[in-house]
Amino acid sequence: MNSKHGSRHEIKGWLFDVYPSPEGMVVWIITEDDQRLKLIDAFHPSFYFNGPPDALRAVFQSLSYETTPIVIKRVERKEFFTGESVRVMEVILKDPTKVFSVVKRLIRMDRQVNFYNCDINPAQLYFYKRELFPLAFCSVVHNDNRRILSIRALDSRWDLDYSRPPLRSIHLKLEGELINPNHGWRGKLEIHDDEGSCHVLEADDPKELLSSLNSHLKRRDPDIVFSDWGDTFIIPHLRKIAEKVNITMAFNRDSAMQVAGRKSRSYASYGRIVYSGGAQTFFGRWHIDRQNSFILNEAALQGLLEQARVTKIPIQHMARTSTGTGITSMQLETACRDGILIPWKEKAPEEFKSGLELLKIDKGGMVFLPPIGFHEDVAELDFASMYPSIMAKFNISPETVMCDCCPENRVPETDYTVCTKRKGLVPKILEPLLLKRCQYKEKLKAETDPHQREIYDFRQNALKWLLVVSFGYLGYKNCRFGRIEAHECVTAYSREKLLCTKEIAESQGYQLIHGIVDSVWVKKAGATEQDYQKLAQAISVRTGLPINLEGVYRWIAFPPSKTRPSLAVPNLYFGVFHSGKKKIRGLEIRRSDTPPFIREAQERMLKILGQTRNIKEYEAKIPDAIAILTEYRQRLSEGKISLSDLTISKSLSQAPQNYEKATLSAVVSQELLARGIKLDPGESIQYIITNAKDKDPASRARAYATITAEHSYDVEKYTELLIKAGESFFSFFGYDLKKLKILTDFTRPI
Repeated sequence: MNSKHGSRHEIKGWLFDVYPSPEGMVVWIITEDDQRLKLIDAFHPSFYFNGPPDALRAVFQSLSYETTPIVIKRVERKEFFTGESVRVMEVILKDPTKVFSVVKRLIRMDRQVNFYNCDINPAQLYFYKRELFPLAFCSVVHNDNRRILSIRALDSRWDLDYSRPPLRSIHLKLEGELINPNHGWRGKLEIHDDEGSCHVLEADDPKELLSSLNSHLKRRDPDIVFSDWGDTFIIPHLRKIAEKVNITMAFNRDSAMQVAGRKSRSYASYGRIVYSGGAQTFFGRWHIDRQNSFILNEAALQGLLEQARVTKIPIQHMARTSTGTGITSMQLETACRDGILIPWKEKAPEEFKSGLELLKIDKGGMVFLPPIGFHEDVAELDFASMYPSIMAKFNISPETVMCDCCPENRVPETDYTVCTKRKGLVPKILEPLLLKRCQYKEKLKAETDPHQREIYDFRQNALKWLLVVSFGYLGYKNCRFGRIEAHECVTAYSREKLLCTKEIAESQGYQLIHGIVDSVWVKKAGATEQDYQKLAQAISVRTGLPINLEGVYRWIAFPPSKTRPSLAVPNLYFGVFHSGKKKIRGLEIRRSDTPPFIREAQERMLKILGQTRNIKEYEAKIPDAIAILTEYRQRLSEGKISLSDLTISKSLSQAPQNYEKATLSAVVSQELLARGIKLDPGESIQYIITNAKDKDPASRARAYATITAEHSYDVEKYTELLIKAGESFFSFFGYDLKKLKILTDFTRPI
């Protein structure tokens, strides 16, 4: 077909990658016949501003000096909190790569000017405006010059059974164990391909090494380059070498682009320091660092792709960012679609509250402490995504809370009102997420094919993480559309619903064993699974929120607190359902800083104890479980535990030089610092305890990356950690640490 643009070519395929260029947005399509096609879409991003006349004149004058083509026009858009139309100036730029530099210069000029929609990632804005998303299956019409004339998605991001292109991949890692190379570990570079082959690049000459890697990249032409520590070590290291020896690396499929680097950073989140390892981003193919991707570790590649589709965040960015950023993107997309102005780093200030008001309102979720000990035939009922469900059902959103038009619609225990006339932005994005996750879980129940079940499970888990953070972002200080009062409304409703649940259960003769925010554990003599299902249905009807029967336990145990032995810990328990499935919370087996050998010992003990049907059988199996504890203690004493199984991982709460006490984390981080290794707050370190009681703090522990054959581990300290891990299983029956030390002493006479 011919036109004034030349021949028109229509293709179908998956939208693989998008990024800005001076000509427009570069769009990579993987076609139905497995080609990788680079196209250009003449997309012109825009932003808005308003302010006093004098300040506006200065902005107009500054824009007149821009060399990139700009169109300025007056338009009307909606203000977020009031919903009223306001006049703003729209600035449209022909070159998508210039948006941030233009905005940055304007913002520095005059603080009286308000800027909107000015810091949205160009690729995300492209997805919003074109109604596209990563890996959308598209119909694309382009001309002979590969300029896109039209592009539209043929599937929906809300589809459950969507197709995806065949993706070729390789995996880069250093030879040997997965030890952070930034902490001193070095090894040869390995290339693993998706056919199971492994190639070790053994060249001593840097040019030969890089040429060999380039050869692999060009021959395999992977869509995805997976790596371990590629963001923080492998790719930056290879790029530096390439620059020195003047070799162009084939990391990018698009040869016109340079690899984009972003530095590591540390930031505070929910009272803890988080470390983000930066990024090395490719163009025309993806680079995904397995050690720098939360969602990849939680939900595999299937979950990552699911999150990218629904949030409209490019795959490489989604792999490295927080799930909270995903929720923000969904808010931005909805705001763009509805013509709502998105403020630059602005949020509504918190309303003043007295101390008494804070005591009344700012309570968080409700908890009913369980009685310490074992309980048989207990059912667990869980509200499905309780907080997001509350936000969706009761229309809780920053702009709907504390409205003046609905004084009758008051939030429990507060003086807050919620609007019933205007649908909130937050409920708009949560409703389809809740529905899609529910649909995946239904498919998961019905599916019999193990592979397909795994796919559904990864996808629903990815959506779960988006829903989990949606509540926290209501009150997050950096949230674009945040308001602490909306956050407080959600917890107020949650407390009311949990109290209501308790009342319903007790009115039907059930005993409440435990309750924590969105889950309850109840018991009734002679109750069947069908009885508990009926109770769940009654609670759902009364509260208006879906609650599911997680299962009925054969037995469940609530250990005492180690700091306050007279009390249980709400999120510390373990038990076995009648189905045989185990559920564990708070034990060493679930902690990221537990040495692998202790985790393995707990798993083996729990396997034996988990076979029991009641408390009597459990108690009878204790000697067998203690025998396992004794076995591991003996292996420790005889030096039969590998150092890799003794590693302890800890995140630094501050920079190494700022530690004042000689904690093991301080000792190890300062050891690495002395070796010239830079560590940031929040970064994870791995170490071995060498002698916990040594008078010299520097000898108490050593970084795992620097351990040599001459180093040994502290048998006494690891034995103490091991026995403490076993105590959780046995303390109910009078087995304290002192008794367990005696019973597991393999040297004593039998």
